[in-house]
Amino acid sequence: MRRLGKRHRTIYTKLAALTGKVGPTHPAPPAALPSYQLAELEESLRTNYFNRQPPGYLETERGLGDLTNHLTNRFQNARTQVVPWIESIRSLHGARVLEIGCGTGSSLVALAERGANVTGIDLDEGGLEVARKRCDLHAVAAELHLANATNVAELFGDTAFDLIIFSASLEHMMHEERMRAIADTWAMLRPGDLWCVLETPNRLWHTDTHTALLPFFHWLPDELAFKYARFSERTNFRECYDEMTDDRWLHFHRRGRGVSFHELHVALGETDAFEVVSYKNEFLADRGWLNKDARSERYIALLSELVPNIHRAFLQEYLDLILRKPEATR
Repeated sequence: MRRLGKRHRTIYTKLAALTGKVGPTHPAPPAALPSYQLAELEESLRTNYFNRQPPGYLETERGLGDLTNHLTNRFQNARTQVVPWIESIRSLHGARVLEIGCGTGSSLVALAERGANVTGIDLDEGGLEVARKRCDLHAVAAELHLANATNVAELFGDTAFDLIIFSASLEHMMHEERMRAIADTWAMLRPGDLWCVLETPNRLWHTDTHTALLPFFHWLPDELAFKYARFSERTNFRECYDEMTDDRWLHFHRRGRGVSFHELHVALGETDAFEVVSYKNEFLADRGWLNKDARSERYIALLSELVPNIHRAFLQEYLDLILRKPEATR
């Protein structure tokens, strides 16, 4: 591991202190990693996950923000928001959990800390290497697989999962992959089991704040969105799609496209195939943890007026929701 300079040691010390702080209304998370272990995790991120970025990316403001998100922010969000939200529905202790799109292991570790038996899959071997390192540093166990979500039925068809989570992953799939992954994972659940989506941009939202950072981008047909990407202000995005080759087309979709309730209705074959148990913004708002935005609230109210039969969980900017598989009807 490369030797750390004084500036980096200072950053890690501050990060360790910051991530141990607790807001007045949030539950206290477990202790943060000490600075030397944060340094080990950062080295793994640089070596295994960010090694494909353009030279100098991690020295830019966006790159440093990206690094901090993977180093600490996503993990703290999983500990202080996602896990308490899930545990408001069911205990994680002893639960069998499959996380699709486990990435660098932030939510994977947070789930394992609560006693869940976690299996994680991802398409990115580099991300899985970081996840293994994170598990080691936090002294938790998880089963990790390099696999596509379309292979879960084949890999785990005989495993009874209590909870299946799509972590920021549905939006990165091709349409056919997404539909198959939804249908296959739903079929793996028993009545009463839970199916969860995390951090997935909602196609119904007026602005794409996930990928292109453009208004109405979610609503564009894929080919038009590909061509319109050049008008984005986001570097390392707008210049990537000047020519529509097979590789660039796949790359474009892997960057992320919006998802909506329509995929669920089609993949599951009916509009009432599931019960919406909870959505994260509702959970946070009920506890005074949600920073509400007046414009977003007005937009959600408008959508609710236009489609009153659609659950508010599907009208948020991001899809963070938990569904329950109902008892079979006769």
